[in-house]
Amino acid sequence: MIVCQCKVVTDRDIRAAVDRGARTMAQVCRVTGAGTECGRCVFTVRRLLCEHGEIVHASLPEVDSEAS
Repeated sequence: MIVCQCKVVTDRDIRAAVDRGARTMAQVCRVTGAGTECGRCVFTVRRLLCEHGEIVHASLPEVDSEAS
């Protein structure tokens, strides 16, 4: 599905950006171009970032705060 009409960014593009390491809204927008024109897509971009980011974060190993 196209998320950003202005830059023709899809939900797959957003998920791919998160898979490649984008963890914030600014990082996703910088990498994909979404949200940089009219801004109508930012809520959808944020939702996808939160949904897909939770999956990525859940697969990351826990960091022991005592060890760091």
